[in-house]
Amino acid sequence: MVKKITITGGAGQIAYSILFRIAAGEIYGANQPIALHLLETPDAMKFLEGVVMELEDCAFPLLKEIKIGSDPHQIFDGVNLAILIGAKPRGPGMERKDLLAENGKIFIEQGKALNRAAKDILTLVVGNPCNTNCYIAMKNGKDVPRDRFFAMTRLDQNRSQSFLAKKAGVPVASVKDVTIWGNHSATQVPDFTHVKINGKRATEVIPDRKWLEGDFITKVQKRGAEVIAARGKSSAGSAANAAIDAAKSLLFPTDWCSMGIYSKGNPYGIDEDLIFSFPCKSHGNGKLEIIQGLEIDPFIKQKIALTEKELQDERSFV
Repeated sequence: MVKKITITGGAGQIAYSILFRIAAGEIYGANQPIALHLLETPDAMKFLEGVVMELEDCAFPLLKEIKIGSDPHQIFDGVNLAILIGAKPRGPGMERKDLLAENGKIFIEQGKALNRAAKDILTLVVGNPCNTNCYIAMKNGKDVPRDRFFAMTRLDQNRSQSFLAKKAGVPVASVKDVTIWGNHSATQVPDFTHVKINGKRATEVIPDRKWLEGDFITKVQKRGAEVIAARGKSSAGSAANAAIDAAKSLLFPTDWCSMGIYSKGNPYGIDEDLIFSFPCKSHGNGKLEIIQGLEIDPFIKQKIALTEKELQDERSFV
């Protein structure tokens, strides 16, 4: 059976960085045929047609169909995995609440369209502000179970892993159990207190608590802005890579990953009506459970309260 994947913002930078990897089999694997359903705004359809030409020219054996359009109700129909990348970027002088209002219009309609998707639909929101965009889509996708909506904080997890590995002087694969709490924003909480580096606590391998509480957290929180300042554009390749990582963690068992999920029933006392990033264990096929029993460091707990408050404020705007 062919797996159908929708990518929104199909002519954008992140989509251009992810589509060829998906078509080559990086999400579902080397033996799973796929179809790509690509959504764009009407004025960007010509650019999307050019992307389709390139996909066709690659002659990917797994790619059985490409469908494009600007109507989410058609593009989402029968889809198994939706990766929602397209979102309105913040313009000059635009406040965050204005950005949320503009994106609300997009994600309200896409949420309604998700009701036409396949029964096993999984929705991963990448377009920022991704937590609240995901919340809006979830509230409007009323026929889709709420545990099938996810917001991507994997880029923050990957950044944290990279920074810790560099500080410790070890390969990134040696760094395990990185958690991002809360919102994908400047209030996010990269939690180093449960991280293992070569099986030891990160705080033992990196005893510089001042660096961990200061520069490490700040660097993760501000990395996106640093990328924009350096290259003049927002993260595209790294965001696409993180989206692939996140999708694979949804589809296949993963011991520890960070993901924005609906917070109802969470064991850490977070407001139960948010899309909030928690440390999760994946059983595959979109079945995530929050890792329970973690002792929350008082410093981290204070930071979590701030990111929770920000998400509550964002919810009130929409």
